Formats: sequence, structure tokens, C-alpha cells
Amino acid sequence: MAKTALVTGASGEIGTAICKLLGENGYNIAIAYNKNEKSAKELEISLISSGVNAKIFCAEIADYEKAKQLVDETVNFFGSLDLLVNNAGVSQIGLFTDMTLAQWQEISGINLNAAVFCSQQAVKYMVKNKSGAIVNISSIWGQTGASCEVAYSVTKAGLIGLTKALAKEVAPSGIRVNCVSPGMIETKMNSELTKEDVQAIVEETPLGRIGTVQDVAQAVLFLAGEKASFITGEVLSCNGGILI
Repeated sequence: MAKTALVTGASGEIGTAICKLLGENGYNIAIAYNKNEKSAKELEISLISSGVNAKIFCAEIADYEKAKQLVDETVNFFGSLDLLVNNAGVSQIGLFTDMTLAQWQEISGINLNAAVFCSQQAVKYMVKNKSGAIVNISSIWGQTGASCEVAYSVTKAGLIGLTKALAKEVAPSGIRVNCVSPGMIETKMNSELTKEDVQAIVEETPLGRIGTVQDVAQAVLFLAGEKASFITGEVLSCNGGILI
């Protein structure tokens, strides 16, 4: 029976790339999104047309009950849950002193709380099967911090803490928990940067380029699969060497 992957934030560029690559490698795909129904539906159609068993699920996963419902519906539809990719995320740039309570609640809810809620529900199913994998999508700013992105850095660092602590707790049940930490990736989220800003980052990166969504997707596929069967609690830095 094909394994099932639940990918949050699947309507975004990184999420879409992850879904497509996992689908190409035999996974059923639960496409979780919140607002971008058009992109989610287009992804669903694309996957199904290529022979992948896929379905979209709309869920505001910063809400505990809705996160629980998402995981339950995924299992009810596909019959299993073998891989959870906590990819949903938002960014917010600005001075820490200017951050509002509403901004903090939004970014912490989507970036961190949602991953905690989905992971908790997914683990309940995985424990029964004595197998499963969770891959969290963090950021280099979760490793080193970013000026004017304090809230984003805090939440992404939280995902790394979640990865390491949960990996220890669920390892006896055959469940692996790992993390991908991307550097600068070519997405719409970074499209507001000037050419000069991008070039400066490229010059700081030993591999001499910014990353692609495929780079992130390949890292997720590796950590999810049998080739990483003895790897858990790790942070795979997908950043071109910028943090060496």
C-alpha cells in the first residue's frame, strides 16, 4: 500500500514542490492549505492527472481543533498517515519594538503552534503503527537569528527545538523527526528583495547561488525515506554553505 504524506502550506511554492516530488516517489498526497484555494486545487488536479492519489484539505491549523480535524480527515480518506511535513509558514519584517500583538499571534500560530498541533495528532496515529516520519521546515534564521525578523526567527528556532525533543520522545515507537533549514530560496516570499540584496547574499554563499524549491523538496524526500532510516533529531541545512 502506498504511503501517505500530509503537507501543510502545500499551496505555496515550496509546499507545491514537496508535494510533487513526494507524489513522483509513490506517496499519496494530502494537500493542506488555508487561503490559497486556487493554487491548492491546481496542484491537486496536476497530481491526479499524473497518477497520484491526492486530495486538498482546507484547514486553519493554528487552531488546535482544526489541526486535529485535518489529521483525522487525512487518515479517514487515505487510510494511513506515514509522513507529516510541517511546511506552513509566514514571515514578517520590521522592528521588534513595532511588532503588534496580532502580528505575533499570527506568526507564532502559523509557524510554530500549527506544527505542534499537527505533530501531536500525527504521532497518535504513527505510534499505533510503530513507524512514521515528521519533517519540519525551519530556516537558517532559526539557527542564527535575523535582525528585523525576530518573531520569524523565534518561531523557526522553536521548530528546531520541537524536532530534537520530539525525536527523542518518539524514537522508541519507530518514528523519526527531522528538520530542513533552508537558506535563501527563490520564492515569492523573497521577491521584494532588490537585485542588489540578492547579489549580496549570493556573494556570501560558498556555492555561489540562491536555493530553489527543488533543493528543499529533495532534502525532505531524503529525510522521509529509507535512506535516512537511521537519522533522527537532525537539522539538515539547505543553504549553500552560508552558515559554515
